[in-house]
Amino acid sequence: MATITKKELVNRIAERTGQTKVITKEIIQYFLDEIIRELAAGNRLEFREFGVFEVKDRKARRAQNPRTLEKVHVPEKKVVKFKVGRIMREKVSSLYQPDDSAMTPPGDQTVRRVDDTASAAVVEGIDGGMSQSTAAGSPPDTRNM
Repeated sequence: MATITKKELVNRIAERTGQTKVITKEIIQYFLDEIIRELAAGNRLEFREFGVFEVKDRKARRAQNPRTLEKVHVPEKKVVKFKVGRIMREKVSSLYQPDDSAMTPPGDQTVRRVDDTASAAVVEGIDGGMSQSTAAGSPPDTRNM
């Protein structure tokens, strides 16, 4: 699997729309900034068929340092959650499926295309459940991505 950067997305969108890369990058950055601003205000963002971003409270808890086995208090915090929408879930699970080879080393899995008539594949992490987007609870700075 490849990692796609914001720069690559800017290049693709600029090419498809005929806009300059500078203008396209500004628009994408404004969009990301608005998402962060709304989440920081505690609002829920719903993009139909794509997914939902929302801020959830994580309760305080007791944890254990694995090295020292010392018990530590982890304070409550706010975290951003993302729930995958229907179209994304269907496209991801029906178009691509990891190779089932048991001999493939971790992180070296190949991806193969699956016919639309084939049964839906389960893609780990994209199952319609919620996944944590930020660990610290504060929105990430996306301007330099």
